[in-house]
Amino acid sequence: MDAVGPFVRAYPRVAARRAGGAPRAVGTTRCGPEKITRHTRRLRTVRTFSPKDSDITRQWHVVDASDVVLGRLASHVAVLLRGKHKPIFAPHVDTGDFVIVINAAKVALSGNKLEQKKAYRHSGYPGGLRAVSYADLMASNPERAVEKAVRGMLPKNTLGRKTLSKLKVYAGPDHPHQAQRPQPYEITQIAQ
Repeated sequence: MDAVGPFVRAYPRVAARRAGGAPRAVGTTRCGPEKITRHTRRLRTVRTFSPKDSDITRQWHVVDASDVVLGRLASHVAVLLRGKHKPIFAPHVDTGDFVIVINAAKVALSGNKLEQKKAYRHSGYPGGLRAVSYADLMASNPERAVEKAVRGMLPKNTLGRKTLSKLKVYAGPDHPHQAQRPQPYEITQIAQ
């Protein structure tokens, strides 16, 4: 009866491969009965759900931006644009809805962001970086401030650019999309 060495106890399969035989159970000898149990596990992977165009129904939402903080408005709008509120959401397919933001000129910025925060853009040429404060941006083009905030919360790829095209922002209370029968969307937030 030969004794089982510490290497065989620690690595029975490696030792069996070196010896040219099947792995032995720890504590058995070559003369004794060998019980080898093989555990096989079935792979139970979840297939990625990919919604088809016939599964996707797009709705139109109207969001009133009056006295809503810009970041909270942008996060709610980004969820609607991506379709994360739907049970058929898939991260690689555009399943989102159309969003109309009205009263963009009345959006709120918390703290001193109106004077201190700057909006940057670059022309693409060396030295082409331009900065403007949010006070000036809100006075001249408030739609751009909302679009810029929402764009920052979408994916930075082709899908994100396609998703952003479903966003319609207007500085005043009127919009030309009455034919689409948009539904009002209420943003629930903590009181300012």
